Amino acid sequence: MLVSTKPTAQDCRNFWLFLLLAIGVLGAGIGLRDPWPADEPRFALSAKQMVESGDWLIPHRGSELYADKPPLFMAAQALAFELTGNWRIAFLLPSLLAALGTLILVYDLGRRLWNRRTGLLGAWLVLFAVSFTFQAKRAQIDPSVTFFIALAVYGFLRHLLRGPDWRWWAIGGLAAGLGVVTKGVGILAFLIVVPWLIARARGKAAAIAVTGERWRWLLAPGLCVFAVAAWLVPMLLAVHARQNPVYDAYAHDLLFKQTTERYAEPWHHQQPPWYYLEVIALQWLPLSLFLPWLIPAWWRRVRRGDLRYWLLLGFVVLIVVFFSLSAGKREVYILPALPLLALAVAPLLPALLVRRRWAARLLWGLCVVFALAALIAGLNGWLIAPEWGLRQLDSRDIDHGAQVIWAWLTAFGACALIACAITGPRRPLRASSATLTLFWVCVGIGIMPALNDSSSARGMMRAVGERIGANAELGLV
Repeated sequence: MLVSTKPTAQDCRNFWLFLLLAIGVLGAGIGLRDPWPADEPRFALSAKQMVESGDWLIPHRGSELYADKPPLFMAAQALAFELTGNWRIAFLLPSLLAALGTLILVYDLGRRLWNRRTGLLGAWLVLFAVSFTFQAKRAQIDPSVTFFIALAVYGFLRHLLRGPDWRWWAIGGLAAGLGVVTKGVGILAFLIVVPWLIARARGKAAAIAVTGERWRWLLAPGLCVFAVAAWLVPMLLAVHARQNPVYDAYAHDLLFKQTTERYAEPWHHQQPPWYYLEVIALQWLPLSLFLPWLIPAWWRRVRRGDLRYWLLLGFVVLIVVFFSLSAGKREVYILPALPLLALAVAPLLPALLVRRRWAARLLWGLCVVFALAALIAGLNGWLIAPEWGLRQLDSRDIDHGAQVIWAWLTAFGACALIACAITGPRRPLRASSATLTLFWVCVGIGIMPALNDSSSARGMMRAVGERIGANAELGLV
């Protein structure tokens, strides 16, 4: 395996420029909107209840116990409010920090397994994958659980591929436990060990533990259990102390209904077995664009015994298979597999774009089509046929004040087309970086704030306040 050399000044500049780009893409618009249904208001209100009541152990939604998720994410939002004093910033801050942490982990693992260029490309592929950016700009739990699983896998691979490194093996187990307290699925980080065990059984992986050190393998699962117990034991003691059937139902729903029952007998989000193939193809663009050319290259490297690809791709396959076996599926369930797939793509991407001109042209052409579609839609809704634009808003119950989104789409489309023309098809990575950066910045600072009154309760409550007056009381059922 390649070992990273001491970074040059250019390496440092590239990393910090990428980090600034990521902050701009993911952070654009933070503080400019309110929580949007269905999940964001639940989490934000639970966090607000934690701050006001001082009970950070069992989340509430109003007077009801909120048993859908463990409390770590809501506690992170509450802590963000204690630090910032602004709920519009606080409810989005944990997702932003988790996404940035995931990108840093991808970069560092890529440079350790290959080189700095590979790490940077891997982080770039994750940053601009549609599903990742979209989730990172929302107050959902999935960016946080993706970070904890990425940290766990990072620690495990530091041990299994560059080890022995028992410290990182232990940190990986602790991160997996925090992933469990975040959403329950953090334990899936241990799936990375399965392809390693298969490789070792076939003589493809070196033995790490020597005589007298085998007990250290218990560090990761032990710290995982410790992290879960640090929340679970106090929660169960608090539930037992209440002697209240409502709290007993909360514990049962959280520990069983929202985990094993939701997986084995799901009651919503029913999808066909091939659903995640559609998710990867569409929602992991532009990364998924290169997969048809990369699968043969991966196969050759796996057959040659390159353990890096075997472990990275093995983890991705196991995650996709695991969630495909359940009838209930959502696109975010497999998001933790994205960083590892990006790392498997990154080392081969530069040569692919040079040798396979169609891959480069396809990426550049996709950016042009996307920008052109936005420009046409924006001009049509803003200048050419504004009545059409109003009908589109009406059909989606969006307030007419949001008609400014057509101007934002026009601005994005025009600027992106200029960027694509300047870069040309010979530099598709630059074209796609410019196009996607412009798009997500426009979404964050223009489109989302314009939609805020209709997408949150702010517009409705302002109208209600004007109707009933300042001194009236409002009751909601």
